[in-house]
Amino acid sequence: MSNFDLIVFDWDGTLMDSATAIVEAIQASCRDLGLPVPSTARARHVIGLGLAEALQHAVPDLPEHAYPRMSERYRHHYLAGDHTLRLFTGVEAMLADLRARGFAIAVATGKSRAGLARAMAHFDLGAFFHATRTADQCRSKPHPQMLEELMEELGSTPERTLMIGDTTHDLQMAKNAGVPGIGVSYGAHPEQELRALSPLACMPTVAALAEWLRQNA
Repeated sequence: MSNFDLIVFDWDGTLMDSATAIVEAIQASCRDLGLPVPSTARARHVIGLGLAEALQHAVPDLPEHAYPRMSERYRHHYLAGDHTLRLFTGVEAMLADLRARGFAIAVATGKSRAGLARAMAHFDLGAFFHATRTADQCRSKPHPQMLEELMEELGSTPERTLMIGDTTHDLQMAKNAGVPGIGVSYGAHPEQELRALSPLACMPTVAALAEWLRQNA
């Protein structure tokens, strides 16, 4: 008997090794516009938020009228290197195992719909997922809307749903939705920050996460 019906994954920093690319794109965009460049720690903290919310937190002095230009520069820098990004080792095998065991699998991400579609097509992962939600169709994490809509679409309940992510935004979204969470410490946010939100576990590698899911999901 399984403990969950629906398993929801974040994308960047959880399935795809993209945290460094996101940080560098934010910093390069600031240089382009002559803005103060946020530290790596500050830029990493906003990973997982929708782009507008991420820029607001990473570059608090950015005037609202400059958001479109900043967003354009971010996309320019990120897309210039996104073909070099890779999935974390073991992701495809983990997803295949979950799918074979009958779980509903979904994605809740701060990426745009176009960005997620591009990444899924690049890695040929679309067949693994039953549903997805993105930051341009829902309110940004940590608002629970993404999880609430996924649960409604896939017929799950909070206690039968599991959220897996590498940021405090993921785990706080899970708390806000009444959903248990798993943190992964190989992504954007440090382990101590993840553990402060009381996840069921905090996994250091995809291999460790896959084993936890085999034993506990």
